Amino acid sequence: MEEVEDEPLFCDRVAGIDIGKATVMVTVRVPSETRKGGRQQETREFGTTRRELLALADWLRCWQVEKAGMESTSDYWKPAYFLLEREGFDCLLYHASQVKALPGRPKTDKLDSAWLAKVTERGSLAGSFVPPEEIRRLRTHTRYRRRLVQMRTAQKERCEKLLEDAHLKLSSVISDIHGVSGRDMLRAIAAGERNPRVLAEMARGVMRGKIRRLEEALDCSFFTGEHAFILTMMLDSIDQLTAQVAVLDEKIAEMCEPYERQIAQLDAIPGFGVTTAQDLIAEIGTGMSVFPTAGHLASWARQAPRVAESAGKRKGKNATGRGNPYIGGALGEASVSVGRTQTFLGAKYRRLNTHMPKKKAQVAIMRTQLVIAHALLSDPAAEYQDLGPDYYERRADARRRARGHARALERLGYKVTLQAPDPETGEYLPIATAS
Repeated sequence: MEEVEDEPLFCDRVAGIDIGKATVMVTVRVPSETRKGGRQQETREFGTTRRELLALADWLRCWQVEKAGMESTSDYWKPAYFLLEREGFDCLLYHASQVKALPGRPKTDKLDSAWLAKVTERGSLAGSFVPPEEIRRLRTHTRYRRRLVQMRTAQKERCEKLLEDAHLKLSSVISDIHGVSGRDMLRAIAAGERNPRVLAEMARGVMRGKIRRLEEALDCSFFTGEHAFILTMMLDSIDQLTAQVAVLDEKIAEMCEPYERQIAQLDAIPGFGVTTAQDLIAEIGTGMSVFPTAGHLASWARQAPRVAESAGKRKGKNATGRGNPYIGGALGEASVSVGRTQTFLGAKYRRLNTHMPKKKAQVAIMRTQLVIAHALLSDPAAEYQDLGPDYYERRADARRRARGHARALERLGYKVTLQAPDPETGEYLPIATAS
């Protein structure tokens, strides 16, 4: 046996904080004053009110603590993390699944705080990404806006279910029953109008060509006063949510003024819009130093395939895993939109769709969009340049593709002669002798 020395500690003076809703258990570990190379620790309990957390900060300052590590327990970690960060401490937030107690080890709040302190002093785990304070403020608004939009969508779906219950087949004729014409009809029905012809005449624009179908769909024979009461409440709720979203849009636009350049960069990505750019900046920030490469960002956002293999066999379906749902929602909407565009990403999406499931192709596009976003945010002077929908065709070997088409025609019984233009003279020559 040879003598070996332990690796030096990542940090000498650390604290481990076990987070609770009403209290936090804190263990400080510092170098021993009596034994060379030894460690000493002390554990105390504090409340989670501002006064108690300030007392915690003073106690950590007395021990000259350099780093404080804590577990991301629900949202209870935020008061302790944000206050200690403001007081000048270097805080590390660990993912809960990575700091679980080892099997067979007793688990108490005191032991958990000591374990977190040991993890911090050894540098065993990397801290989770926590954006700067101004980005966190923006994130609060963008996330609530997304929740309001989801609530509004849910109300619209309930409204359609109510119409089906009342035998009103309006959604079978109008693609969006909450458009201008559809909303006028719904308000009139809720107000007591039951004449199908009068309701159908509220159609506008191209929908005027569906008057007869609308009259059949708007037969109110089964529509009762109870239906009208609930429909009125639903429409009022939708209008209220729409008004709140509009107010949030204005506030978010004001908060995003310092990031106008980055938003303009991201807005140029196919499928993106100003709202998507705002949502993405609120989640990942504008400084890409925390994500050394685009691969790191994609992995953190869970937009990269995750392979689990054991004994030579792959486990599961190589799903990306659970990531940030707000990034997933924003990129998901952008990937669906890009499939309808005549751009490089649109062509890539349609190309992938030919040999893989639709959802898998969308995830591939989401990852590509995230890689592009990382490149743009890493360079303030960068501009997005689209490669064009014919990128793959331009890259492919034209002669090889031409021969493939010729063979396909010959199999159908045709005789094909291939000629290619000479680059210098423009004269068409047999493909075998073309320069």
